[in-house]
Amino acid sequence: MILALSEHPGGVVTEAGNRVVYDLERNEARYGAARVDGPALVWELVVDPGPGGWILRCDRVDFPPGGVAYRHVHPGAGIRRILHGGLTIDRDGDAHTYAAGESWYEGADDPVLATASATEETAFVRVMLLPAMWAGRRTIRYVDPADEDKPRLQRATVLLEEPLRR
Repeated sequence: MILALSEHPGGVVTEAGNRVVYDLERNEARYGAARVDGPALVWELVVDPGPGGWILRCDRVDFPPGGVAYRHVHPGAGIRRILHGGLTIDRDGDAHTYAAGESWYEGADDPVLATASATEETAFVRVMLLPAMWAGRRTIRYVDPADEDKPRLQRATVLLEEPLRR
């Protein structure tokens, strides 16, 4: 795994480096050195991705009850963590439902189908390591091109996007 996720219920202070700090109460993300006095999540790059330009992107994805992200891939690996609600991730017939506080890893180009709880709103926050060419661009690519034209009920909000520092 290229990233590690740690939880800090009582707050955290971090030093400069290739990490993203997410303030759970404020829905804010910071890069590198940060201080959060309340509950926080920290994603840290643990493996150098090698030459070339890379970015760390933190975004939040919100689903209405019953929302679906049709089978899709992203060009970078990352760790997601459920903030509230529930989300079933289906990887070629192997489905697992994640609840608030649980996290999972998706590799680059891993096809997944995501189905939100039928009864409550669902949100997760994620950090992905992406090739720099994806800076400022939407990363979701549907496996079936016909799904591109279907209504998208989920909403992704980019909270932070920073180039890796060497």
